[in-house]
Amino acid sequence: MKQQTFASLDYAHKKKQTRRARFLSEMERCIPWQGLLSVIEPHYPRGGRRGGQPIGLEMMLRIDLMQQWFGLSDPLLEDSLYEVASMRHFAGLELNDNRIPDESTILQFRHLLERQHLTQGLFEAVQGHLREQGYHLSKGTRVDATLIEASGSTKNQARERDREMRSTRKGGRYYFGMKAPIGADVNSGAAHEVAVTAANEADIGQLPNLPRADDAAVFGDAGYASDSYKRGARALGIGWYVNDKRKPGRGNLSASQKQRNRRHSRVRARVAHVFRIIKCQFGYRKVRYKGLAKHRAQVLSLVALANIYLLRRSLMAA
Repeated sequence: MKQQTFASLDYAHKKKQTRRARFLSEMERCIPWQGLLSVIEPHYPRGGRRGGQPIGLEMMLRIDLMQQWFGLSDPLLEDSLYEVASMRHFAGLELNDNRIPDESTILQFRHLLERQHLTQGLFEAVQGHLREQGYHLSKGTRVDATLIEASGSTKNQARERDREMRSTRKGGRYYFGMKAPIGADVNSGAAHEVAVTAANEADIGQLPNLPRADDAAVFGDAGYASDSYKRGARALGIGWYVNDKRKPGRGNLSASQKQRNRRHSRVRARVAHVFRIIKCQFGYRKVRYKGLAKHRAQVLSLVALANIYLLRRSLMAA
């Protein structure tokens, strides 16, 4: 039996529950732990009779999730496990425990998830859990994309920017980084498809990959307007609720087109809730690593966790 420290006893009897502790308590109840662990377990090192034993898989998974939720670097996450009682409690650690992982162990676990493409499996496990709870059952998809900036500095060892990032212009301003297009369920608002591209790729380039095969309706902003896709959707019996776009040489949109855009936007706009959670709640406003593969792995994890956060109240009530 693990011996509790005085710090843990004080934490158990504290007078006020902090916002971080309340958040972790909610996630404890909402995360499908067994489903996520079953994805990673076949690839995780097993302990032998001799030598150092690997840290428990569930503990490392909990630590990795906290890194995504709080936007912490590996060294800062290690420091937080020593300093923040609520994070130690969530991970199942004690201050007198010699097995608090260091930053290199945290790094190796994240590299394992990236190398084996396990974040895709974690994302699918979360989607399976949500379907079991009655979500993702509508026949409509909202599509949208968000820009994530990257550092444009060349003050590094290679004296260059990330070669896989690109520049794009939006609202009269240039951005350097990548895009994260998603397809989200019309009813629940939870994302079911995720992509990662360079920032200069047009939003419509990922449109065929975002709706589900059995969808009967697609909602999107004017960035997804296309006459050919519109005709193809109608030929397949799919409702096309993408905002109309002003065409060169044809003047402004008519009053009926503007009214139709406002009506469609009331449904489409809710897809931005997933982006709001990722950027505002989880602090993912700027990329930390290099290469689109690493960012795709992280975005898959973030979107899966954002889905759970978005539906946390109904999941806890189930």
